[in-house]
Amino acid sequence: MKTSINTIVMLFLCILLCVSCSQKMAGPSASKIDAIFTEWDKPDSPGCTLAVVRDGEIIYKRGYGMADLEHNIPITTKSIFYLGSVSKQFVAACIALLEEQGKLSFADNIRKFVPEIPDYGDPITIRHLIYHTSGLRDYLELWTYAGRNYMDSMLENEVLALISRQKELNFPTGEQYMYCNSGYFLLALIVKRASGQSLRDYAETYIFKPLGMSSTHFHDDNTMIVKNRADGHFTDDDGSFGLLTQRFALVGSGGLYSNVEDLYLWDQNFYLNKIGARRQKLIDTILTCGKLNNGEKLVYAFGNIVGEYRGLRTVSHGGALGGYRTHLLRFPEQNFSVIILCNLGDMQPGDLAEKVADFYLSGEMKPAETAIKNGGRKENTDSDGGDHAEIIDDIHEYPGEYYSDELRVTYTIYIEDDHPFVSIGYNPGINLETVEKNTFKGDGISLLFDRNRNDEITGFTMNAGRVKNLKFIKKL
Repeated sequence: MKTSINTIVMLFLCILLCVSCSQKMAGPSASKIDAIFTEWDKPDSPGCTLAVVRDGEIIYKRGYGMADLEHNIPITTKSIFYLGSVSKQFVAACIALLEEQGKLSFADNIRKFVPEIPDYGDPITIRHLIYHTSGLRDYLELWTYAGRNYMDSMLENEVLALISRQKELNFPTGEQYMYCNSGYFLLALIVKRASGQSLRDYAETYIFKPLGMSSTHFHDDNTMIVKNRADGHFTDDDGSFGLLTQRFALVGSGGLYSNVEDLYLWDQNFYLNKIGARRQKLIDTILTCGKLNNGEKLVYAFGNIVGEYRGLRTVSHGGALGGYRTHLLRFPEQNFSVIILCNLGDMQPGDLAEKVADFYLSGEMKPAETAIKNGGRKENTDSDGGDHAEIIDDIHEYPGEYYSDELRVTYTIYIEDDHPFVSIGYNPGINLETVEKNTFKGDGISLLFDRNRNDEITGFTMNAGRVKNLKFIKKL
């Protein structure tokens, strides 16, 4: 039997296709990748969704666990998650587009658009907000230390008023880097005031629609129905899962909902930009890292961290709020990315993304560090190593009510079982440990009490994470 030329051609094309497929799938087997997520790959557990991107294509994608435990809905790659701080790179991209359109300058004093912010002396510029060098106190922490829960609804005007009441900065503008959600909340407000559109509408017009990201939006209305949304969850003390419903609908510091398939489109836009007028020059801007006043270069760009993992350059950012944890990890020189979105508050998608990357890129990476530095000795960061004299302090001097005009809240110091506590709004009393006379610490906060010439306590100064030097006055 003679074989026709058409049959030979078809066989040849099939062979080429098979070779192409085998090259595309080169790497770990699906079972090895799935094994990373075994803990959550169950019908009674929240979990995550994964997309692995190489050379412009999604080479592996899958959902693990459940999007909705109440209704037995599994996670898929179309499930939509709250992205937390991964949202910041989209806010910063909107600012870069507005600069390109001539509607603002990175060097603009933010009071040009947000005059409600006090004049602290040296101007705070839009650039300072982008790079977290403004010195502004973090509004999420301010909200918490005002005794309120940011999982509830927060109104834009309330948050702006809270930020604007702060009488001091954490540090002089441009002198330090300190991650600050207030900066990106204000950037969202600047987008609105500079463009005449809400952040949601502006991003839809200039980013999401051009890129075909039809399942992505800035969630500025907590009554809006989001189809295919994955619920957020937490792990209870007994190991069971609880639903962590959030009514948070502020945008800027977070607020974006999306899925891995849309984020793949965003990831690829870094290689061949389709938004704005300057094409790759816009991407160059977005990937430009900031500098401090002394010239020290930061690793933070426009909502992206430009870093390194096992010897390979990376561009990444994570997100966390309530019952959601997310991470985007890109290796630009390898044209490789890992996108992981989770709906369980104690998951660590950054670690998971690195494990996935290890499988695919191990041949190009430096060996993983296994030895503990300093000859295997663990550093004790909780002590200065010296012997401390016995602290002599009468804790019964401190009880009373203390008021902060900046937070508009009263703290109560009280004694229980001969131990000092501080109560903050809805929070249970925080156990305070005496550090030295007039100084107490507990659960991430430190209180330094002030005295007058008569040695009477008049108030205290609180430091807590991204909030520094907050003053409280003792009520008479």
